Amino acid sequence: MTTSIELLCFTVDSANPKALAEFYRALLDWRLYHEQDAYSIIGNGSAVLGFTRVDGHVAAPWPDDPAHSKGAHIDLKVADTAQAIARAVELGATVPDFQPGHAPDRVSPNQWTVLLDPEGHPFCLVELPESIG
Repeated sequence: MTTSIELLCFTVDSANPKALAEFYRALLDWRLYHEQDAYSIIGNGSAVLGFTRVDGHVAAPWPDDPAHSKGAHIDLKVADTAQAIARAVELGATVPDFQPGHAPDRVSPNQWTVLLDPEGHPFCLVELPESIG
């Protein structure tokens, strides 16, 4: 017998769930489904991101160090990497110096570019062919 299992939500630990949800809501142009001090949820009708308060939460350092792995991160497909970086930075993201696989001052399609959200969680932007993702 096969059991049906579906992903309901990916939840990110946060010091300020309302603010972090607003950052990703604006970045992704998604809807706000739920907002309170302890937990906020955004989505687009088929995917959902949650943000939960963890008192004293500090994002893991980027790049990873042996004592503190990032654990998980979000990958975002974009149509134009440079425009997506500019929008993310406008909303409060930062571009760390360390970019695996390429120089931080070079942006080109099919390269993963790491950014840090306003709380320091890493997320990646990438342009991919339409046949992928």
